[in-house]
Amino acid sequence: MTGVPASAAGGPSGARRAKGPASGGLTPASGRALAREARDTAPGGSGEGRARREAPSPEEVHPRSSDSTEAAEAQGSTRAPRGGKIAAAAVDQASVWNIANLLTMLRLLLVPAFVMLMLADGGYDPAWRSLAWAAFAIAMITDLFDGHLARTYNLVTDFGKIADPIADKAIMGAALICLSALGDLPWWVTGVILGRELGITLLRFLVIRYGVIPASRGGKLKTLTQGVAVGMYVLALTGWLATLRWWVMAAAVVLTVATGLDYVKQAIVLRRHGIAERKAALEETEE
Repeated sequence: MTGVPASAAGGPSGARRAKGPASGGLTPASGRALAREARDTAPGGSGEGRARREAPSPEEVHPRSSDSTEAAEAQGSTRAPRGGKIAAAAVDQASVWNIANLLTMLRLLLVPAFVMLMLADGGYDPAWRSLAWAAFAIAMITDLFDGHLARTYNLVTDFGKIADPIADKAIMGAALICLSALGDLPWWVTGVILGRELGITLLRFLVIRYGVIPASRGGKLKTLTQGVAVGMYVLALTGWLATLRWWVMAAAVVLTVATGLDYVKQAIVLRRHGIAERKAALEETEE
């Protein structure tokens, strides 16, 4: 019995252990690898997930498509500001028809209406003069509101900047000329007030390159006094009211001259400062 081989002594199990490596070289590690591969390739298995993960993305297959998309987005972003500018321009055009400008237009339309009422029936009818005073009062009141509305609600426009002072001078000039033409007010008073108003307006345009001359409190008081005085002259007043209006007009003339001289002084100082700043800027650039 000692001559029996060791493999035979182990029986069938021993034979299987001896045959295993020799038949296919299949080890436990290789068996596990085959099992994983079978699971990956089986339908519905994790192989589909791996295939999806390993599949190239559309950007990798067609890289130019993503570049073209980015270029289109960049082009769209560059075009947006131009559309914004066009929309802003449309808003600016629409803002011309705001409440402040409408009040200014109303004041301009009241000028010819005032003249017709003032000169109706020879210009001495108390009833027509009262209607003329109403038109003048409405024009002066709207002058107080349109500028306040424009500044408060950001309704300032180029039209308003030009039309507002024109409307102011137009209604005041029409009233003064009508009163002088009817003999109610000396022509020299009309000449002093209108000469000052037109002169200061021209002076503002001449020095605007150096800066803006702000309206002073004296100028605002002058405007108020002028409006009250002219309004009292438009009405057919008698007695002590006629004497009172003379004194009010005298105060208006004094304020007109005084504030006019003050504006001239401000314009001279503003021009000197502007010239000095330009010279300093030129010297810095030369250095």
